[in-house]
Amino acid sequence: MPDAISTTTDWNALYIGGEWIDGDGDTIPIEDPSTREVFAEVPAATESDVDDAYEAAAAAQAEWKDHPPVARQEVIQQFIEALHEYEEEIIELLAYEAGGTAGYGHTSHHLTADQAAEAATLPRRMKGEHAASNIPGKEHLVKREPKGVVTVISPWNFPLNLSARAVVPAIAAGNAIVLKPATNTPITGGLLFAKLFEETNLPDGVLNVVTGHGSDIGDRVAGHPESDVVAFTGSTEVGRRVAATAAENLATPAMELGGNNAHVVTADADLERAVDGAVFGSFIHQGQVCISINRHVVHEDVSDDYVTHLVDRAESLVAGSAHDEVHLGPVIDEDQRDEMLEYVAETIDAGATLETGGGIVDLEGVHESQSDSLASQKSSTSGDVEDSLVVEPTVLSDVTNDMAAACNEHFGPIAPVISFSDIDEAIEIANDTEFGLSGSVHAGDLETARSIADRMETGMVHIGDQPINDEAHVPFSGTGASGMGGYNTEEFLREVTETKWISIQREPREYPF
Repeated sequence: MPDAISTTTDWNALYIGGEWIDGDGDTIPIEDPSTREVFAEVPAATESDVDDAYEAAAAAQAEWKDHPPVARQEVIQQFIEALHEYEEEIIELLAYEAGGTAGYGHTSHHLTADQAAEAATLPRRMKGEHAASNIPGKEHLVKREPKGVVTVISPWNFPLNLSARAVVPAIAAGNAIVLKPATNTPITGGLLFAKLFEETNLPDGVLNVVTGHGSDIGDRVAGHPESDVVAFTGSTEVGRRVAATAAENLATPAMELGGNNAHVVTADADLERAVDGAVFGSFIHQGQVCISINRHVVHEDVSDDYVTHLVDRAESLVAGSAHDEVHLGPVIDEDQRDEMLEYVAETIDAGATLETGGGIVDLEGVHESQSDSLASQKSSTSGDVEDSLVVEPTVLSDVTNDMAAACNEHFGPIAPVISFSDIDEAIEIANDTEFGLSGSVHAGDLETARSIADRMETGMVHIGDQPINDEAHVPFSGTGASGMGGYNTEEFLREVTETKWISIQREPREYPF
């Protein structure tokens, strides 16, 4: 495989045991969501490839776990250096593969660097405990050790940073990895990590990447007997199956799943500030964020003004190709697009009002890459893009909690507005979901906002802001159908390590017989 990290790199290889190898199966074409053109191919791994990856990981971890903290920290720091060296190339890859705008690309890169910087501190923080004993002459030592082989199954919406938040700290803690990225984003969610870690002193086999269809290798990855932890980010429906498969193998499941996050706005809230948060929280990366605003829960006294301002702001946003200067790019594929638009149609049929959006943005022309080598491969640089994946920023009013765009995680640039009459009703609406991932509150005073936040049944709530917040030194976790276990800082460190109790009887002990 060429050394370069770019959209023209030949990514058609698996990474197992420190080597780039051809898969045993077919290849998977990777489509640019903006142009609908194939720009790369990756292997469709088989179960035999998966077995090879776990064999390599288990063998490498036996030695990697004994590397001193300073050596593991150095590898993570080298990863950070490589991440910064290839920043622009990575951002371009995210545009081609994930449909990410430039702002999305910079944010993804920043979050990944933040995750890695936090992970670099973990080797020196894996400290044990000492305790006195109730038995004379005995003392207790509690060590913290890596669990072994960590399986990482990462999503397509934020493939770079959501892979990094599991892969990098798990490696820092002394584990080996088998990484299975999403089928839509196998490069930025998987193979890219192999390229970046090749720039470090990471021993061969500690990181292994297998690309492929979940329908073909998903069960083998989630339930492999060499796997000790399964870290999964994705839908609740798939997460339940992954967790059940992992549990059969007694592997620890770390699941970050779906969300249906409420943005609560009271009658005396700063409306301009609430709408500022609403626009970002609903429309960043086309709403394809597990912690985005799924429902706008607004007091009836100000809901009309709120909708007016939200519509004005939504209509000012530019939607188009991720390769252009736009606010919103394409959604990931036609299945996601069709599902979210069906939710909109069902919601209108149920009595909601379409205030703006609800359709597709037609795209003209094929993006001409800045790379001469890639541009020369294009058969055309003009003409309409067939079957556009760009969805208009959409605002719906007169929505109730049981309508399709509200009760489902729509995962799109859709803002359903639900009105309420008092705080108790707002809490009831916000909590009327199986999910409990994130949320946000805007109220006229901090005491009221804090009271609402305390009553919201969700793992994270952000006052005076919107739900999309993630910082590597603060725990990230949900409740209910939004998952189990946690990410970031010591939360994920506990997932990928285990304690070992060693007692020392320093003086002869008296036994009853």
